Amino acid sequence: MSRVNKAPIRIGNASGFYGDRFSAVREMLTGGPLDVLTGDYLAELTMLILGRDRMKDPERGYAKTFLRQMEENLALAKEKGVKIVANAGGLNPAGLATALRELAAKLALDVRIAHVEGDDLIGRADELGFKEPLTANAYLGAWGIVECLNAGADVVVTGRVTDASVIVGPAAAHFGWTREDYDALAGAVAAGHVIECGAQATGGNYAFFREQPIGVPGFPIAEIHADGSSVITKHPGTGGVVNTGTVTAQLLYEITGARYANPDVTTRLDTLTLAEDGPDRVRISGVTGEAPPPTLKVALNRLGGFRNETTFVLTGLDIEEKAALVREQLETALERKPPAEVRWTLARTDHRDADTEEQASALLHVAVKDADPKIAGRAFSGAAVELALASYPGFHVTAPPSDASPYGVYSAAFVDAGEVPHIAVLTDGRRVDIAPSTKTRALTEVDEPALPEPLPDGPARRVPLGRVIGARSGDKGGSANLGVWVRSEEAWRWLVHRLTVAEFRLLLPETAQLPVTRHVLPNLWAMNFVVEDILGEGVASQARFDPQAKAFGEWLRAREIDVPEALL
Repeated sequence: MSRVNKAPIRIGNASGFYGDRFSAVREMLTGGPLDVLTGDYLAELTMLILGRDRMKDPERGYAKTFLRQMEENLALAKEKGVKIVANAGGLNPAGLATALRELAAKLALDVRIAHVEGDDLIGRADELGFKEPLTANAYLGAWGIVECLNAGADVVVTGRVTDASVIVGPAAAHFGWTREDYDALAGAVAAGHVIECGAQATGGNYAFFREQPIGVPGFPIAEIHADGSSVITKHPGTGGVVNTGTVTAQLLYEITGARYANPDVTTRLDTLTLAEDGPDRVRISGVTGEAPPPTLKVALNRLGGFRNETTFVLTGLDIEEKAALVREQLETALERKPPAEVRWTLARTDHRDADTEEQASALLHVAVKDADPKIAGRAFSGAAVELALASYPGFHVTAPPSDASPYGVYSAAFVDAGEVPHIAVLTDGRRVDIAPSTKTRALTEVDEPALPEPLPDGPARRVPLGRVIGARSGDKGGSANLGVWVRSEEAWRWLVHRLTVAEFRLLLPETAQLPVTRHVLPNLWAMNFVVEDILGEGVASQARFDPQAKAFGEWLRAREIDVPEALL
């Protein structure tokens, strides 16, 4: 059968992160037909966690949850003929593959298991100029997965491939795509990007959640066609919703501009279109692709030192004065051996004339970091508690003194794709080297597209911006990404002229002194703002109240602005 006439491949995803709903694998296998079930278990923070696991035991370093899920569901997947592809191998895909073979033998299952490796560059850190990382992993693409599936694997586990690759690989194997089928590959990347974060595509974390019942959302499915177009859906009868809004939100999640780079193709997010295709069905079409960049991104994690924190509760009157008093007292107590970094944050959660004590209280957070666990540990937290009878009226803290805990620092590097091995280890143990792409294109920003005519002037009303816009935000290392979209052409004509970088900085004062870039995506009536350095050295460094910027977009939606009456 030619690939053009081949039936669509139905790929479901059952995990968006390490710790996602354990029962999702069984729910997806029993909820309706699938060809492939995928799982994304890795994130920047997860690699650090797995790195610490590997320090304790070199045989670990993979997602243990996945192995338990397979213990319960591998026989069911085999019975239903569903192949499994997951990046749960983390830092040790070979170890996970071995554990899966032992599991299959224990369950008396004839299951062929393969894995993909080569992404782990920790042994070459000095050679590549990486400074004492705990983990160093390049983002591989989909062709190792393709090789494993073409060789008959029932289960493929990988290390650090891109999130979309676990979806692109099965689609490319199914349709026999070549390395230069860029449009088809780009379409699969778009579908993969939508479903790789699990229930975020089916109503989870959705800005307009009040408009329809969400309940417990089912996990998403991508029906991918031979040309790379797809339909995003979910199993019938499951919770949540799939509509153009939920799909748009996920397309905007943790991207930068119109060019979305993967190791196999650069996807032009400014070319795709969305259309409702029936209840809980959204079609993605028109995606174009370009040759991938010549380099691969490498995620680096290192141990940054030790951190600790204390939260003082300030109740009732004179909140600012109470905060100033305890800050002066604690800083004086720490003068002899001050921590390398001290950060104070006053959260005015208090309400005037409150009818509960909690509503009358504000929270003063102090966080410290130091290379010495003793300085960041009891020397700090003990000094804070010693003020209990000598400070502001009503003194109390939210937790007893504690020891310091280690924190991680994330950074990204880029290496030539030819420097990174990419190896498919087949079910019979044969090792196949996967060559990097021979055709590449340096990644550049697209020119800002022509903007539509502004909305005519008219009466306006001051309301929260979220009355008009949806938003989704997240982290990429130390940067925050905040995507916004609207649901009508009129709203788009207003928003794209109103929400400039200058206005964005006014609405979110924490960004006022930071580099902010706006990317415009007219086909989605959407924009993405990238705020550099707001998350410090990444999520594990805990540099901010919302360290992964997950609620950054909801803060923007809560800010009040003059909105045309015609849009309300």
